[in-house]
Amino acid sequence: MDEIYVNVEYDKSQVSIRPSTPAPGPSSPRSRPHVAVAVSLGLLSVLLLAGLVCLGVHVHASDAELPSIKANLAERLQVSGVKLSSVSAERDQLKDKVTALTQEKDRLQLLCKQKKTCPGGWRMFSCSCYLLSTRADSWENGRKDCRDQGADLVIIDSLEEQKFLSSIITRLSWIGLSDKDIEVTWKWIDGTPLTAAYWYREGNVVEPNNGGGNPQWGGGGGTAL
Repeated sequence: MDEIYVNVEYDKSQVSIRPSTPAPGPSSPRSRPHVAVAVSLGLLSVLLLAGLVCLGVHVHASDAELPSIKANLAERLQVSGVKLSSVSAERDQLKDKVTALTQEKDRLQLLCKQKKTCPGGWRMFSCSCYLLSTRADSWENGRKDCRDQGADLVIIDSLEEQKFLSSIITRLSWIGLSDKDIEVTWKWIDGTPLTAAYWYREGNVVEPNNGGGNPQWGGGGGTAL
């Protein structure tokens, strides 16, 4: 009986000191929010990585296009510089022309002040000399005759000049206006377009008339006064 009692007590002591193993069961509800947060952080990391990749690709593409953009801007700058130089040159030419015209005007005014007379047969008005030819010829030949004498057909640029010419002209006479380059596009012999019809006869304005259509004038696309 003593041995049995000891064995039983020994067995109880073994049983009492053995660690208990919890039985497996379903996870606690408190762990579920942590899982959701971990998944969200993972997705956010993936999206952030994708954004960084796209940004890197865009930056790389921009760096690749930068030399082309610089070259294009340099070319445009060079073209603008050439145009600016051309405009500056034209401006200088215009300034030279204005200076030359001013000097010519001053010279003519000086001649008037010195009261120099025109050549024989010529008439003076406002520092200019006028000659009425007695020949009946075409506009081209009439202009050639003027040039042979160091002059040219008259350009009427004021009403006062028109009135003066009308007072001394007794028959149709050529003036420095024609449409020989483009029909019905009238220009003065210095290349300026017709902007005002100063010529008239007996108080009525006369349109450019090619010599009134008279065959003796020989046509030529000019205007007679």
